[in-house]
Amino acid sequence: MPELPEVEIIRRSLEGRVRGATIAGLHIHRDDIVRAGRPIAEWFLQTTIIRLSRRGKCLVFSCQGPDETRHIVSELGMTGLWLYDKTLAPSPQHIHVDLLLSGTSSQQLYYWNPRRFGRIWFLHTQELDAFCQRRFGPEALEIKESDFVALIKGCRGRLKPFLLDQHRIAGIGNIYANEILFRAGVHPHAHGNRLLNSTCHRLFQATHQVLQESITAGGSSIRDFRAPDGTLGQFQNSHQVYQKEGHPCPRGCDSAIKRLSGDRSSFFCPSCQRKR
Repeated sequence: MPELPEVEIIRRSLEGRVRGATIAGLHIHRDDIVRAGRPIAEWFLQTTIIRLSRRGKCLVFSCQGPDETRHIVSELGMTGLWLYDKTLAPSPQHIHVDLLLSGTSSQQLYYWNPRRFGRIWFLHTQELDAFCQRRFGPEALEIKESDFVALIKGCRGRLKPFLLDQHRIAGIGNIYANEILFRAGVHPHAHGNRLLNSTCHRLFQATHQVLQESITAGGSSIRDFRAPDGTLGQFQNSHQVYQKEGHPCPRGCDSAIKRLSGDRSSFFCPSCQRKR
């Protein structure tokens, strides 16, 4: 957490509130969260936020200066959030960046990340392009079906770790990988190169359905996730297998949901999800 749907919820919320704002102040409370560009952070003062975009699980603020555009890249990691009000942060001591804004209804923006797996980069456009090429494969919601099938067919190992590999497909994390595989009727340990084309098609459709449904529901608020205004997501109420070990299969078969021992929180139905 957050995964593609949650980061997209944050992006859409910020897009409507802070695009067009001028950055009047930028305060970094922990230098260790900045991975690149710490000396140029002051360049962003008095720049205008012209665009907010998402790449995988990262949020990108594109800021226009006097003669060029530069970018603040925010990796949210496992616990990162952007919030309009610091009182919405469960533990305010873990607010690591303050953005002071002018020219829009939102005057402040706070980056909260208690476990600090997330990071911040201050990048030129060429650096941003190299960053994205190095870290991300095609977007899960943008890849064409033919390209998706080709990727899956090239997977000679277990499918679930493949789906989690951001270099292969960007945006899918553990929660949604579980839900996608169940929706498609595919075992987490299935090998992609052994799947039928029809199964790959189901997997493609399930990927779009699960991610889009979660975005519509405001994401999954399992632990700390909330939108910038504090609104909690509701898609966790629609999870069919994630953290449902021992529950009856929601498809009504005679099996109960199992958790794979020694695997990273893989939940599946042994009757509905086969390895082939």
